[in-house]
Amino acid sequence: MIDARLIDRIGRWIEQRTEAMGRESPPILGIAGSQGSGKSTLAKAVAEQFGGASLSLDDVYLMKAERAAMAARVHPMFATRGPPGTHDLGLLNRLLDRLQTAGPDDLTPLPRFDKLADDRSPEADWPVVEGRPRVIVLEGWCLGATPQVEGDLVAPINALEARQDVGGEWRRAINAALGQPYGRLRARLDALIFLKAPGFDVVLDWRCEQEAGLMGQDAVSPERRAALAVFIQHYERLSRHMMTGGVEADLIVALDRDRRVRSLEGRLGA
Repeated sequence: MIDARLIDRIGRWIEQRTEAMGRESPPILGIAGSQGSGKSTLAKAVAEQFGGASLSLDDVYLMKAERAAMAARVHPMFATRGPPGTHDLGLLNRLLDRLQTAGPDDLTPLPRFDKLADDRSPEADWPVVEGRPRVIVLEGWCLGATPQVEGDLVAPINALEARQDVGGEWRRAINAALGQPYGRLRARLDALIFLKAPGFDVVLDWRCEQEAGLMGQDAVSPERRAALAVFIQHYERLSRHMMTGGVEADLIVALDRDRRVRSLEGRLGA
């Protein structure tokens, strides 16, 4: 369920931005948060209620072959989608440009990523937005994340890093990406909302619930839960960093374990 207070704050912000800037260029609202925190649900609700277009950072992952090339060139762990560096930000920025300048009859295809195939869907399967949206909502788990200081990169944060990123090359490449292309993407956002989990320990439960729901099941198998526990370690370092203040957000939405809103902290829509 979407919290009415949050929707109200977002609605007021859209009105404020529209009054200040006119309707020539729709504002871009970012939504960040850990896996399973409700980013997609909130983004779609905002787009539907306020006449917007909803996009996901997940849908502009580099294609499998591109990630394989990056894994060979930079570090083997970049074959796994998710961390900064594994997205096609050029494609995303072109898409944002197109939506912000679209004419009334223009059609803008929105990329889609097939997570089962681990590759981008054919363009023929992409949904299409007609005209210029009132607001563009971009959701992505690492939006607004700030780079870590060098001292925080030295020690591995979990078993995955200790085993597969012994020299720290992978985490340092991610950190460098945060300071440049991802930092420029944050600068494009007119505002960012961060859905803050109560701790990283809930992320596995949320991720399992998310996958079970997509598959129409009550729960994932123990084997799948174990596999997901390994997978989310790719996200752990940056997720913990964001939860402890490493994110440039205009509104922090503190959640409880059941994803209920505990508090709203920030000036967005106030």
